[in-house]
Formats: sequence, C-alpha cells, structure tokens
Amino acid sequence: MADIEDTPRRGCSGSCAKCPSNCADSVCAPFADAEPMSASVFDVVIVGAGAIGCAIARKLSALSLKVAVLEKGSDVASGASKANSGIVHGGYDERNGTLKARVARWGNSLFPRLDEELSFGFRVTGSLVLAFAEDEVFELEQLLENGTKNGIKDLRILGREEILTMEPHINPRVVKALHCPHTGEPMSKTTTFLNLMASGITSPYEYTIALAENAIHNGVQFHLNAEVTDILRLDASAALPQGGFLVRTPLDHLQEYTTKYIINAAGLFSDKIAAMLGAADFSILPRKGEYILLDKSQAAHATRVLFPVPSPVRGKGILVSQTFHGNLLLGPTSRDVNEDPRTNNQILADILGSARTTVPALDATKAITSYSGLRAKCSRKDFIIEESTKCPGLINVAGIDSPGLTSSPAVAELTFDILQGMVIRDTGRSLPANPWFNPTRPPIIYKKGANYKGVIDHPTTPGLNIICRCERVSEAEIVDAIHRPLGAHSTDAVKKRTRAGMGVCQGSFCEPRVAQLIARELNLPVDQVPRRGVGSSLLPHKRVTEEDRRLLETLAKGVDTTSKL
Repeated sequence: MADIEDTPRRGCSGSCAKCPSNCADSVCAPFADAEPMSASVFDVVIVGAGAIGCAIARKLSALSLKVAVLEKGSDVASGASKANSGIVHGGYDERNGTLKARVARWGNSLFPRLDEELSFGFRVTGSLVLAFAEDEVFELEQLLENGTKNGIKDLRILGREEILTMEPHINPRVVKALHCPHTGEPMSKTTTFLNLMASGITSPYEYTIALAENAIHNGVQFHLNAEVTDILRLDASAALPQGGFLVRTPLDHLQEYTTKYIINAAGLFSDKIAAMLGAADFSILPRKGEYILLDKSQAAHATRVLFPVPSPVRGKGILVSQTFHGNLLLGPTSRDVNEDPRTNNQILADILGSARTTVPALDATKAITSYSGLRAKCSRKDFIIEESTKCPGLINVAGIDSPGLTSSPAVAELTFDILQGMVIRDTGRSLPANPWFNPTRPPIIYKKGANYKGVIDHPTTPGLNIICRCERVSEAEIVDAIHRPLGAHSTDAVKKRTRAGMGVCQGSFCEPRVAQLIARELNLPVDQVPRRGVGSSLLPHKRVTEEDRRLLETLAKGVDTTSKL
C-alpha cells in the first residue's frame, strides 16, 4: 500500500508528489481561487475525533478546504464513541421543539445512505418501549404524542398479546409497549431519505473509523496524540485577512496549527476548549454509563431494541438489545459518579435486575465483558451547535449526549451550513466543492458464509488464515486494517476495526497473534506493539473468569426482577 503522503491528493494532477496543496492549480488550495497560503495554515481545525468530529470532517472533505482534525487519543473513537450502545434511535423521545429532536430525526434518516457509501454496518431492528405497570402507560402515551409531533411515522401502542408475538422472551407481565417500527420503503427517484425512519443498530467505532478514513481519502489531515493545550486569537494579516487562531498541542514539543476557523467537537472537554477562547457560556456535566455484554448465544432474547419506560433520573434506562455483530447488550446506567455511593457489585446487580425485568430468562453467566463510558451532558439541557457569540470564527458543537450517535450525520450537515454562512459573511464567497470527492469506502470486515474455508494457521493464503477464532478474523483483514488511513498500530486499534479480540475469549488467544502481525507489517519488535489497556470493567478481572461468572450468577439470582434502575 502506498504511503498516504506519497499519494496525489484530491484534484492534484499527480505531477508533484508530496504536494503541500498550496499551488494555484490544486483544488486542495484553501478556497480554490484564493492566493497561495503557507502549508501550515488551515481553513478549519476540528478539535475531537469522536463520531461528531469525524462526521464533520467527512462532510467538510466534500469541499476544497484544508482541514485538520486534532485528537488527544491514540486513535479516533477513543471516548464516548467507543463506549456506546450503538443504537440508532427512532426520534420519538427527544422533546419536541429542541435542537436535539430536530437533528435526531434528521440524522436517523441519513444512516441508510451513509452505510451504503461507507460500509460500516447498519441494521434496522425497530424498538419497543415497555410498560410493566398500568401507571407507566401514561408515559407511553406521552412518548407517542411527542414522537408524532417530531414527525415520526407509524408509532403505535401495542397490547400484551402482540408484544409477546413479536418478542416471545419478554417478561409476560408486560402491560403495553410503544412500537417504533421500520417505516421506510426502498428508495425510489421520488423518495428522499427524510421519508425513511428506522430504529436500528450499528457499530459505533466502526462507523467513526469509516467516517475518518473517507475524510482522509478526500484530503483531511488527522493528528492523533494531539491534545489541545492552548488557543490564541490572531489579528488580521495577509494570510488571515479576517484574523484567525493559533492552536497549540504538546505533540513534538509544542506543535502549532494556524487556522481561519475552529470547530470545537471535543466532547467531554468541549467546555474547556471554549474556555481557552473566553467562550465558555456552557459547562459539561459528565454522566457515567456502564454496560454488560453477553455472548451471541443470548442474542435471540431480543430481536428489537427493548427499552423500559424512561425517567428523568435513569434517562432511557437499561436497554436489552443485540449489537450489530450479534451479541446481547445490557445497559447503560446513567449516574453522577461523584454522588453515587454504590459499589461495582451493586451496579452490576442493578443492571441485571432491570434487564431481567425485561427478559427474565437471559443467562448472566454468558457475559464476556463489561465496560463503561462518560456522556457529555450539557448545562443548557440541549445540544449546542452554533457559532460562539463571544468568539467569532469558533463553532461550538457541544453537549452532544444521547442520541448523539444517531444525530451525528445531521450535526455535521448543520455545522457545514453554519460554516458556509460564516465564510460568506467574511469573504462574500461560498465554499467551493471538491470535484474529486469520493463518498465511498470499502469495508474491512467481510461476512464469511458456510462455504468459507478458513482455518487457523493456513500456510499460504492470508484470506484463509484465521487469526481470531472467536470472530473468524483473517490475516488479510488485519493486514488491511494496519495499512488503512490512520493505521491500526495497536491490538486495540485492530480490535475496533476487525473485531479480533471481541469474542468469547476477549483476545486471550488472538492478541499475541495480532501483535505479531503488527510487528511484522510495521517492522517493529513485537514487545513494542501497544497491547490492550486496563479497560473499564465492573467485574474483578480484565477478562471474564469463572469467578466472575459465579459472581454474576449470584447477583442475578439475588435481584428483584420488579426493580427499576
């Protein structure tokens, strides 16, 4: 595979390898008809490479702009986008009239096309919000009314018999449920994606990685391990007629980025980024969510996404849902870590109690891992997507908690529109399109049917040489991931791209084999390949042991299945 820097970028003719994209003939030049600029000056710097930052980067790559994404982690999807349920929400829950409600519905409608273009995996499932007591039915009626106002079609409240026909493993004590089906039809020339609403599931890290890879193919630069430590305002100059910003990171002993505009998509740290420019008119209030992941033998317990009735305290509540790749997911909690005195065992018991209220027969001993993440709740109680009134040139994209993954494509569209308006205001010109924009990206993971002949240690064919036996990941898929844009240079990075290490054994078999491949492909000593981190499990051990399974069995037996979290 050719090195990215040796590949002609976007619209260049290819006559200048390692072109800095500042020549007058290159459509990579910032504003194609503008005067040449220094290679160190960007049109836009995006801070943060989660689902939101990467969606924005991919959207901006359709323009002839010089864009850099700065990410403090060693990979994209290192924060909330990694510890995420992967649910593409139906759009009925967000309070009508809020920005959150607007972009949730809009974002949902964009997922089918995005998956067609980027091959990250999206499956329509539909969802049920379950009431287990008569006094909860009123909440279902409120959700139905709110969802109808939000423009969600075909929502309806079901009785017990129809619920159990759809999902026979649900607790028979169920009273009623709000059903959000797949209401769309196949695309036709007269159908727009805004007519298609589908509650479904995706893989959040594969989605984010796909966005980032496609953005890079279209000219966006990603800088990892680049935590922003300071931002300065710059006065107008020849290179920056309207002024701009100097962004500093500790990379390479204080790397600096000069840019016309900044998009703050820093998630949990977005208030801190805004504060660097005196524009912190909001604060981020992290809330922790914990999950338990069961193996694929439990997937049949839920073919749709199953929610309890939501509440202001627990949010959407403990869902029971398949993951895109066929595991069963329980969670998340929603709690303030500074005020919650519960122990890990108590939290595990609460997750299991709520999940078994929904599906009593699930087997907690089939857990393969537990994990947690933080969500960026905002003091304004709504998404923030706007140019700062205190700092022109700065777009704050902040407070993007649930349903942030669902909303991310629409957040990118709205950010694009805001930036376009700012550029017209400042220059009198619209942003020119990138005529070489390619919206497609091939998958890394390929489905392997019954006729697949792969075996462990196949002697000659990488595509048939199985490295991860649990998920049947081949050497060819891992090598592809290693040499993709961004590159997968750690066993964790390979895991997020290929699922090697995400099966029942959680990498105990394949992690050394993956490390050997990384070492071979990157010409490194194997002991220098970064391995799996400590993680965030609620269980006593990094990989689930028999002791952990006995603990889960004890906790599951001891819970009251009428409890709510």
